[in-house]
Amino acid sequence: MAFDIEMIKKVYANFGPRIEAARKVVGRPLTLSEKILYTHLWEQNTDKAFVRGADYVDFAPDRVAMQDATAQMALLQFMQAGRPKVAVPSTVHCDHLITAKDGAEFDLPAANTESKEVFDFLASVSNKYGIGFWKPGAGIIHQVVLENYAFPGGLMIGTDSHTVNAGGLGMIAIGVGGADACDVMAGLPWELKFPKLVGVKLTGKLSGWTAPKDVILKVAGILTVKGGTGAIIEYFGEGAENLSCTGKGTICNMGAEVGATTSTFGYDESMERYLRATNRADIADAANAIKEHLTGDPEVYANPEQYFDQLIEINLSELEPYLNGPFTPDLATPISKMKEVAAENGWPMKIDVGLIGSCTNSSYEDISRAVSVAKQVEEKGLVTAAQYCINPGSEQIRYTVERDGFLDTFKNIGAKIFTNACGPCIGMWDRVGSEKQEKNTIVHSFNRNFAKRADGNPNTFAFVGSPELVTAMAIAGDLGFNPLTDTLTNDKGEQVMLDAPSGFELPIRGFAVEDAGYQEPAADGSHVQVAVSPTSHRLQLLDPFAAWEGTNLTGLKLLIKAKGKCTTDHISMAGPWLKFRGHLDNISNNMLIGAVNNFNDKTDTVKNQLTGEYGPVPATARAYKAQGIGSVVVGDENYGEGSSREHAAMEPRHLGVRAVLVKSFARIHETNLKKQGMLALTFVNKEDYDKIHEDDVIDIVGLTSFTPEVPLTVVLNHADGSKDEIAVNHSYNAQQIEWFKAGGALNIIRRQVGA
Repeated sequence: MAFDIEMIKKVYANFGPRIEAARKVVGRPLTLSEKILYTHLWEQNTDKAFVRGADYVDFAPDRVAMQDATAQMALLQFMQAGRPKVAVPSTVHCDHLITAKDGAEFDLPAANTESKEVFDFLASVSNKYGIGFWKPGAGIIHQVVLENYAFPGGLMIGTDSHTVNAGGLGMIAIGVGGADACDVMAGLPWELKFPKLVGVKLTGKLSGWTAPKDVILKVAGILTVKGGTGAIIEYFGEGAENLSCTGKGTICNMGAEVGATTSTFGYDESMERYLRATNRADIADAANAIKEHLTGDPEVYANPEQYFDQLIEINLSELEPYLNGPFTPDLATPISKMKEVAAENGWPMKIDVGLIGSCTNSSYEDISRAVSVAKQVEEKGLVTAAQYCINPGSEQIRYTVERDGFLDTFKNIGAKIFTNACGPCIGMWDRVGSEKQEKNTIVHSFNRNFAKRADGNPNTFAFVGSPELVTAMAIAGDLGFNPLTDTLTNDKGEQVMLDAPSGFELPIRGFAVEDAGYQEPAADGSHVQVAVSPTSHRLQLLDPFAAWEGTNLTGLKLLIKAKGKCTTDHISMAGPWLKFRGHLDNISNNMLIGAVNNFNDKTDTVKNQLTGEYGPVPATARAYKAQGIGSVVVGDENYGEGSSREHAAMEPRHLGVRAVLVKSFARIHETNLKKQGMLALTFVNKEDYDKIHEDDVIDIVGLTSFTPEVPLTVVLNHADGSKDEIAVNHSYNAQQIEWFKAGGALNIIRRQVGA
């Protein structure tokens, strides 16, 4: 039986009446996305049709999911809220703090030793507050959620940008910062600007080497890394129904790479099959009873151009395999063009490593299709040219594929089986030789390929593809290899071609597992102690941030003017820094060390206006803070792109940054800044970015009458005595302005419960 089945039945019982009420309010047929959003309004009896991309709306999510790196700060904040138990079903998944190096049999025990106090903290705080806990090795959060918690028509938030993976089971699942999760766990509404809608009509059927991954790789090439910002991508059409449930999950997962709020598919037979295969027949039966409500209205899909803000059409029968990269997930190249494009750009042709798995592509189907390629190495007398590594998605997947002989096939071609965890996908890869920073190429089935992302080497050219294509490329060891047309030389000197992959949507013998890794929380956690050592370098209890002084902010120093792409990886790197995710002061030593300073084109080297000397960004911020001086960060387009990590907002707040002024924000990061009581500002005229000088002292004027939709003024006091006044926009509504005044949203929660 499913987890939280009574909650799901309650959601379904209200679904039909609420959708009918929403249709009357909106006055037209509804998309699936609109159905789920309107059925999850905090105030159910609304008579307002919300304006996409404009109206802020309060929602009531059904559940919260957290991974171990972000859960630390989310739960440290929740502990401050004064609540005895979480208000909605919530889970913690330990998947980020496990370094991939020597294989699961060595790496998991090492992680359990190195991060013991963090895992113990998460287990105890989960036990105390009624949170389901998944132990290290249980699996990657998004795969475990798909297998156990996702359900059609549900609304979920998660403290990881790839929470959107659950759209493969027909959810609206959205990545958020820990402060948002804290609000929902504390019983408060969750706020989101009502999203725009991008429709993707899929026709035809995949065949041969083409996989679900290629759908989103093509979409990424169309929309780019910011083209989906503020929008939900809704997939539909006969092509959508021809995809497996886990294939749909792959497509939704990488929607985060185009900035989409989330992605989703309507409920269909593939989802029903997956629910029954994962021991959730009760959900399948309940969903079948209201299935007409769990997809868009027929009129919508018949005339999609009338109902979506943007429409994309893809014929799966004509779709070609893609490899996207390097250094950005939206640089889409069909495999037939890769040899030519790689040569033109001087990309290293020799592939050193192929990696499959991750939260994006670690299903049974993914691994079975990859193994159908891997077994041809022995059958056709070939040798695997590159290293080959695998991160299974969950213990259930790992156990099942081992039972079915797949892992033996992989090991026969020299594969290294890492722990059921994120590993290289989020920079937790202790790759031998990466410190030499040599130019090299890797191919993987992950979702992100930013510089330094996988192994810390800025010269690793990473390309994203499907698991089966990655397997073929690793066997060939050549970035220019096209398995659809090219041959390989076997041990007899013969030219042989790899056969197209084949696989199984679901295991014929069913899923199996001995210990899935789940720990159920105590029914009454009032006597459970959550111990955090005051001398710990991994965990630190939080102190509330100070409230706004009630005046305009004057005399602020420019900390850094970041140039070009500045993702959350640049603002707060992952990799080895993950160990400090529960210790705000320690992790703040990585603040903006990856951002490029516009004035010298260097990273982690900015001018200290107090001394005139250049030094690291965190140390410079600390110097200003020690003198009681606030600072300002200036950025370029789509600032804060990438992960949901709220540390990218909390670290600047902790080190005295009062405002972040940019050309444009990524959605989650802008919200995270607001939650922490900071000013998230955008240039009215983007050219004003050029007016900011290295020695500027900055005033922010208009705060004493801070009002929604009314711009503020920034005064740039230049070192030569001149000044520029520029207008800056903000997207704060009345509630968010109260967050700013209180010094952060959490301060308001604490005030409400009298803690």
